Amino acid sequence: MGISLDVIVDLQYGDCGKGKVSHYLSKTQKYTHVLRYNGGCNAGHTIFHKGKKFVTHHIPAGVFFGVKSIIGSGCVLDPDQLFREIQELEAGGVKTKGKIFVAENTHVITQKHKDEDKQKGAKIGTTGRGNGPAYRDKYGRTGVRADSVKRLQPYLIDMYKEWYERGKDVRILAEGAQGFGLDIDWGDYPFVTSSHCTTAGALLNGLPATSVRNVWGVAKIYETYVGSKKFQPKGDVFNKMGDIGEEFGSTTGRRRQCNWMNMQTLERAVRMNGVTHLVFNKIDVLREIGQWAVIDNNKVVNFKSEKEMNDFIVRRLKPLGLDRKHVFFSEHKDRI
Repeated sequence: MGISLDVIVDLQYGDCGKGKVSHYLSKTQKYTHVLRYNGGCNAGHTIFHKGKKFVTHHIPAGVFFGVKSIIGSGCVLDPDQLFREIQELEAGGVKTKGKIFVAENTHVITQKHKDEDKQKGAKIGTTGRGNGPAYRDKYGRTGVRADSVKRLQPYLIDMYKEWYERGKDVRILAEGAQGFGLDIDWGDYPFVTSSHCTTAGALLNGLPATSVRNVWGVAKIYETYVGSKKFQPKGDVFNKMGDIGEEFGSTTGRRRQCNWMNMQTLERAVRMNGVTHLVFNKIDVLREIGQWAVIDNNKVVNFKSEKEMNDFIVRRLKPLGLDRKHVFFSEHKDRI
């Protein structure tokens, strides 16, 4: 019996298209499980499946292909949102019975958490969905776990038994939420989320470090941020990015601030997460604008063409172990 783990990690501030990558890998690889390893209903993955649009907040993409999909112990869970998602998936023709599970030691978001978050979260621009207070109570040892919530009983799973006592090989795709720039330890504190948005965050769901096989880093070819800090520079080009890229939060509907991609931020995230494959999404947004640039050493570097920019990025990634075979440029309109 062996365990192999592929991890999807957002290299920026969330909203980079992890759901699309998870959907694609769930479809094309033979995983036994897809695991959501961090975050709560403050994150939304937009997925197009068989011509229909779905927005999931808790449930991993494996469910679309009948793969066992687990909400892990690194997450916090709003039961109301979970059951809404199950209803929406079933109404959209996705069969969920026997495919969705919740780790019995996952912490639960209560109404009290949500009420508190709506009052206090505005200071740093949180979603107000109760995630922060739920994580606080988890670490304060006063939280509520899934195994004590009656209506979650049919979905509970013991992840130790699932990973180590099945008597079969386990191939897991770990699907992350938010992004490295929002990580509680490594993000721009205090403008961060309350969970671990790193490759290491996946391991906190009872998995050994030796199981990691591939790490799929996901980024946009430009950067976006949702929250209260100032992020977007002056200039109409950034408004165009937001309009063409449809940069509105899938959870809150808030408009995302836009900027050019920062090479130092990217390189830091690649190194610290051990990225082996990297997907850049929304390349066609810059193509439609007709401008190509990145920020390098605090200066905006402009390029004459998309190819010139892409070649520059690939050259910079090569010393980090990423060659052209492992770097992918995807379009916003791609439905994979």
